Order: sequence, then C-alpha cells, then structure tokens
Amino acid sequence: MNLCRVVVVLAAFAVTQPVWAEGGSAAAKKQMCEGCHGIPDYRTAFPDVYTVPKLGGQGAAYIAKALHDYKSGARKHPTMIGIAASLSDDEITQLANYYAGSEGKK
Repeated sequence: MNLCRVVVVLAAFAVTQPVWAEGGSAAAKKQMCEGCHGIPDYRTAFPDVYTVPKLGGQGAAYIAKALHDYKSGARKHPTMIGIAASLSDDEITQLANYYAGSEGKK
C-alpha cells in the first residue's frame, strides 16, 4: 500500500471513529453509510473513479461478507477498509440486516 493510500485509510478511520465509537447511535452508523451509498449514481474520485453500489436490497450475507473482506484487507478500497476496521462483528451483522431488510431499501 503506498503512502497516499495509508493516509486515506487513516483519515477515514479518524473521521469515522467518533460515529462508530462505543455507544454511537445506530442511526448515526447508518447515516455514515448513506453518505456515499445513498446517493444515486455516486462515484468516488480518489484513489480511483469507483461507482459506489447501492446497499438497499442486497442480501445480508453478501453485505456482511463484503464488510468482513474490507476489514481483513481482502477487498482493497481504502475508505471502506478504514470504516470496516472500526466495526464489530455485531455491528456488521446489524448493518447487513438493515440494508437487506425493507427499512434499508429506500
């Protein structure tokens, strides 16, 4: 991982850590995801142009696996690595179930 990617991962973790901290509200955690995944046709510009997928309606198992893969480094998007690293297994399950369920399909 080059220095720029390390900086991005650390910055993403630093920015998201207060939201994901112990005792953070479930609504705040969902809003963090919606900041990118809730915008139709959203694309990131760094480190590469990347079309951000819509989470609502995806299967819970798929979402949970993707988050675990980001957490382990098997998937390589720097922002998602930083966010997933701050999630507990229980939070991953809760988010996956939310987005797979009717509440997350908006």
